[in-house]
Amino acid sequence: MEYPSVAIQKAVEAFKSLPGIGNKTAVRLVLHLIKQNEGKLQEFEGAVSALRTEIKYCTTCHNLSDNDTCSVCANPRREHSRICVVQDVRDVLAIESTSQYTGVYHVLGGVISPMDGVGPDDLHIASLVNRVKNGSVDEVIFALSATMEGDTTIFYTSKQLKETQVKISTIAKGIAVGGELEYIDEITLGRSLLARVPFEI
Repeated sequence: MEYPSVAIQKAVEAFKSLPGIGNKTAVRLVLHLIKQNEGKLQEFEGAVSALRTEIKYCTTCHNLSDNDTCSVCANPRREHSRICVVQDVRDVLAIESTSQYTGVYHVLGGVISPMDGVGPDDLHIASLVNRVKNGSVDEVIFALSATMEGDTTIFYTSKQLKETQVKISTIAKGIAVGGELEYIDEITLGRSLLARVPFEI
């Protein structure tokens, strides 16, 4: 496709690099932005720029945050004795949308996947073990996708936690095997959390 401007072409290519954005959608977004006044464009530019300059990772749970401690970890009304372990930040948002969970989180930053070159040391597993050892944690809930990689990660991490004697559970398997957590509807995800089951090694 030939574009009337090099700037438009570069903008379209930039949008196409985002997940789920094809050529037609990218063109529509670029043309929409062109029609906006300068103030709107500067507001958009500032919001995107802030993602790199202002967003931090929580030093406790590795969730995204504006500060060194995220709003969940800093909330005294959350149940800090209960940690829900998830793959990434999208899963935190998915679980929060159910309004069924009142504990805190731990974001692993992925799952163990030797095929992709991801091992235990590439994830935030050690910091989870330290949290459990050094804190008053009663339960660790694994809310990972029902895939081979997810199950492998649960098994490995549970073995690291075994000596702590903490209760270990997983969300109920109402979620289809092979399903990604972020695409599960809120009702199913909420019920799975409430009906979690013990995890046996």
